[in-house]
Amino acid sequence: MKYYSTNGQAPIADLKKAVVKGLAEDRGLYMPEEIYKLPRQFFDNIETMKFQDIAYNVASNFFGDDVDGDALQDIVYDTLSFDCPVVKVTDNIYALELFHGPTLAFKDVGARFMARLLRYFTSTTSGTSITSTTSKPINVLVATSGDTGSAVANGFLGVEGIHVYVLYPKGKVSPIQECQFTTLGKNITAIEVDGVFDDCQALVKSAFMDAELNQHMKLTSANSINVARFLPQAFYYFNAYARMKALGKADELVMCVPSGNFGNICSALFGHEMGLPIKRFIAANNANDIFYKYLQTGKYEPKASIQTLANAMDVGDPSNFARILNLYSKNGQRNAEETHQAITSLISGATYSDDQIRKTMQQCYEETGYVLDPHGACGYQALKDGLKPGEIGVFCETAHPAKFKEKVDDILGTDIEIPARLKAFMEGEKQSVAMSKDFADFKAYLMRQ
Repeated sequence: MKYYSTNGQAPIADLKKAVVKGLAEDRGLYMPEEIYKLPRQFFDNIETMKFQDIAYNVASNFFGDDVDGDALQDIVYDTLSFDCPVVKVTDNIYALELFHGPTLAFKDVGARFMARLLRYFTSTTSGTSITSTTSKPINVLVATSGDTGSAVANGFLGVEGIHVYVLYPKGKVSPIQECQFTTLGKNITAIEVDGVFDDCQALVKSAFMDAELNQHMKLTSANSINVARFLPQAFYYFNAYARMKALGKADELVMCVPSGNFGNICSALFGHEMGLPIKRFIAANNANDIFYKYLQTGKYEPKASIQTLANAMDVGDPSNFARILNLYSKNGQRNAEETHQAITSLISGATYSDDQIRKTMQQCYEETGYVLDPHGACGYQALKDGLKPGEIGVFCETAHPAKFKEKVDDILGTDIEIPARLKAFMEGEKQSVAMSKDFADFKAYLMRQ
């Protein structure tokens, strides 16, 4: 499989280059030249398959030309050492719980898969060794608005030859999220940026484009801009379809995805292009409603992000919008109006204020006993507001509510139990590097490493 840049000005790359570089030379995001359809037989029997087997079939469709089959199977099975169940909340709304991995957030799968794939490409046994040509370690830069940092940090923790720098906005992630990547030490460095998530993301992108910095150190990204991070998240949606089909409820299926940087819903849309028979999708936003407004007007107008209860979705210029635009413009073959029509025919949007999120969490808990986190609340409410007669909705519950314990307890009047694995992080000592949002300061810091 070959990969091209969404900006159309960079050389074509193979998977290894796309994964190791992260971002194309023209600042564009890598896209696969083709998206292959999965065979009809796969969907006919999908409800009888285990999550790992479903994921291996999907991964083979994406990566089978570039990774040895046995190695790819090992990567998938090692990545998915946990399940992501579908849980009934109401008669027509189900939660796809994506928080049963090591850091209790949906980004565990993409981060773990990428760590293992990068390890494959850096090993001498893969036949494509990076370390055989340079003794420099690989430096992973990742911007986080909450869960990405912990998932990536824990996915790469202790991996020889790789150092991870997690950039996060000061005071804008939950205390438990923060401790999951600031207490690890070893090959993980947390950088506390005096700004918002978009500033962190801008620092990462600028680092990739700086020739002097790239001469000094080998850089890649583990944000959803990296194809190895976002594509494996498609596994979730095939598994959700399988579980709903087993219940006899897959014919009019609507998937709702709480959306920030749009990597998760982007992976679902790639799954749809592969033949996944989801009827339609809803992108649920918090007050950062840039994509929602695009759906209404056809104009994409990024702006500074707003801090909200659902902090992992606090993104004012979602990177993966470029992939969605490219996917439905058919790489520029459609004009803007045709592209907008193609997107809105499949995807609708919703946006919720903090007050609406609080009310949704309270009502859901009172009426069903199900505890939503603030991000899942956006997805649940979007289905309540947007489902049509005869449709069944599945929303992504993206993180364990205990990761937002202070918020959840305050809103619901509960005392959410903290899982043991989260308690372990909280006992560690915070280690972080204070950083301004000025790229010159960030570059100077990296040049000293």
